Amino acid sequence: MSVGRIVVIGVGNEFRHDDGVGWAVTARLAERTADRPLPPGTVVADCDGDPARLLGLWEGAALAVVVDAAHAEPPHPGRVHRLTLDGTGTARTATTSSHGLGLGDAVELSLVLDRLPRRLVVYAVEGADRSLGRGLSAPVAARVDALARAVEEDVRRSGPDGREVDHDHAAE
Repeated sequence: MSVGRIVVIGVGNEFRHDDGVGWAVTARLAERTADRPLPPGTVVADCDGDPARLLGLWEGAALAVVVDAAHAEPPHPGRVHRLTLDGTGTARTATTSSHGLGLGDAVELSLVLDRLPRRLVVYAVEGADRSLGRGLSAPVAARVDALARAVEEDVRRSGPDGREVDHDHAAE
């Protein structure tokens, strides 16, 4: 059985402090998987959050995992929200992307154009600092390792259709 395409996308801008969390996670994921590669055909990419670029990256994917900075009221820097869409686009969250047009717009556009991945997992990390400059704030930086592990687990648990599979019990 062939495995569906998987894409991991770090969204952000590394020159706006915590907005670079998505890129920090993809970089850490690349370090983690240097000795233990992800499944064949898995693409790891960075994106500035432009909806058209996101669509291009995840179009035709069985699974897309996206990591992005988010803003919420009241803010809790470093808090992680995980959202899963099964291709219907019906889930919503109270957080918003740190970009003017962002992930929500890309999901809505994907629905209209029928280009949503079969399964979309979004990790939205509440940030503390979006000012110009490099480096993550302490509460956001403290989440990078755990996020890279979580993304790797999502990818490794993905079945050919993008759905989560318990590989320990798949043969039962």
